[in-house]
Amino acid sequence: MEEQTAFQNLRVQRIVVIVSIALFAIKVLAYFLTNSVAVLTDALESTVNVVTGFTGLYSLRIAAQPRDANHPYGHGKAELISASFEGMLILVAGGVIIYESILNFIQPHPIRQIDTGLLLISATAAGNFLMGWYCIRIGKQNHSIALTASGKHLQSDTWTTLGIILGLGLLWVTKLAWIDSIVALIFGGLIMIEGYKIVRKTISGIMDEADEEVLDHLIKTLNENKSDNWIDLHNLRTIKYGSVLHVDCHLTVPWYLHVRDAHREVEKLENLIRINFPRSVEMFVHTDGCIPPEACAVCPVQSCAERKAAFVQRLDWTFENLTSNNRHKIR
Repeated sequence: MEEQTAFQNLRVQRIVVIVSIALFAIKVLAYFLTNSVAVLTDALESTVNVVTGFTGLYSLRIAAQPRDANHPYGHGKAELISASFEGMLILVAGGVIIYESILNFIQPHPIRQIDTGLLLISATAAGNFLMGWYCIRIGKQNHSIALTASGKHLQSDTWTTLGIILGLGLLWVTKLAWIDSIVALIFGGLIMIEGYKIVRKTISGIMDEADEEVLDHLIKTLNENKSDNWIDLHNLRTIKYGSVLHVDCHLTVPWYLHVRDAHREVEKLENLIRINFPRSVEMFVHTDGCIPPEACAVCPVQSCAERKAAFVQRLDWTFENLTSNNRHKIR
């Protein structure tokens, strides 16, 4: 499953590279036909698509490699390097677009064959958007940061191209050259914002920052499907390596359970998480035996012959108590 997902990501990224090169060539042709600085800016922004396409392809090829002695958790973190590089290039491209827009606003260039340029640029916008949509869909499905970043970049390029189309269209109708620069300036700023979001997300992944969306879903799933023998759950940690989610936790069960029975409870927990998370999941669960009488207050096992105190209430698991390294008890 893990290898199949990695190779699917790799196949999609190959398509991204081919499409990016083709669309870049069309934009360069449009520039030579129109002599539009705005179109040149769009073409320059597309060079980032080509560069990051190859970078993403390389990183996904590394991520698809099986685990080895030096990489026991796999090579999935390589995707983060690619995505962070892509985010930085998007920021640079946005800055270049803003710079060129200001220069063109001060000293407008004469434009020719706007109608032909509009047709060519419109075709690239449609191609970028569809390719970006496909990348984001597969990226979210396979939890690939690199593919999702590529998709968002392609779609951000689409918005840039739409801005160029709008600018050229208004220029064609009104003959006001400054409109081209203003529209490109606005979309350059939007591109920089998108680049910042990608860089911020990849830094979170590199630093193993907790994914709140994943944790919220995990906590909700655990609270709704508790087994009576799951007296407590704590020291929960989640780490993402590419498309693989690693989950570590401590599970408290009745102290008198046979090793085989305790392992059965661990399997219940692992199966619950795997069913509710449509991705590759690897779990490391440490079992603790309960310590009466403190644990009795939160233990719902009714047929417990070893109970030393009355059951008071079952605690709801929250982000704070699940990630704590302490056993839970009624205060």
